[in-house]
Amino acid sequence: MKDALILGIESSCDETSCSIVKNGTTELATIISSQIDIHKDYGGVVPEIASREHVKNITIVLEECLTEAKVTMDDIDAIAITYGPGLIGSLLIGLEAAKTLAFIHNKPLIPVHHIAGHIYANNLVRPLTFPLIALVVSGGHTELIYMKENYSFEKLGGTKDDAVGECYDKVARVLDIPYPGGPLLDKMAHEGNATYDLPTPLNDDSYDFSFSGLKSAVINLVHNEQQRGNTIRKEDLAASFQKVVVDVITKKTIRALNNYQVKNLIVAGGVAANRGLRESLTTECQKEGIDLTFPPMKYCTDNAAMIATAGFYAYQKGDRADLSLNAKSSVPLS
Repeated sequence: MKDALILGIESSCDETSCSIVKNGTTELATIISSQIDIHKDYGGVVPEIASREHVKNITIVLEECLTEAKVTMDDIDAIAITYGPGLIGSLLIGLEAAKTLAFIHNKPLIPVHHIAGHIYANNLVRPLTFPLIALVVSGGHTELIYMKENYSFEKLGGTKDDAVGECYDKVARVLDIPYPGGPLLDKMAHEGNATYDLPTPLNDDSYDFSFSGLKSAVINLVHNEQQRGNTIRKEDLAASFQKVVVDVITKKTIRALNNYQVKNLIVAGGVAANRGLRESLTTECQKEGIDLTFPPMKYCTDNAAMIATAGFYAYQKGDRADLSLNAKSSVPLS
């Protein structure tokens, strides 16, 4: 079978990225232009600024990617694009670039759901083994997805409010930890002890999650301690917060694996880089005899390699979009 080269484009938030992946497994080149330093001053991503930066960077990133991969647009078989979910302005920049390339070079346009991309980042480590359950944990998502075969997605449960990564960033802000706060909060958690009493959110038999109540509990605790003139032990509060989050995610994930009689777990999304979550899931999966896969750190955050990889399987399945494809800020994975 002829090799298929997929050009992936990702611009759903504050990373402008292009990647070329062969046959859904071999990364030829990936270029990422990050905006973290720009948004640090604002304590989070400013959508308007993110969109403007995508406009400035998209052609530069594309040209660098083609050069590094040593290919031309004539060699590309299809263009995979993140069409949602994400920041609508950011999505539109990447989408219009992809549609323009597809039109000029007469290439198939492959729509890729952002979460499908995160899931398929694991395919760059080793081919996915089915059936499997994917735990998607990021700044915008906390979901458990069942996959019986390639490009088949069944949502078992998800967050009812804040995503886990969003909760990390908000708690970090309360503790005066600079943006992006999640990784620093994780580091602090390993330097402290879980001595603060915090509630376990949505501690039930469902596969759903809820983190807004936990976030509020941390905010109230900090406020009350300050009112009393007490010093917050930041490392201990970080450890207490992380223990609750990791415990509830691990418990529900393992329950889903056992109830669906699945022995393969993959973790996807930016919070897949969280050391506490990695340690907890590794320990429990070893006890249960579950094969666990994490993407490398470079594939945890947003990147186009994951979009190109997912795009290969969507391409094989026959997914195509015409030039009327529009960006969607919110769209279910199905």
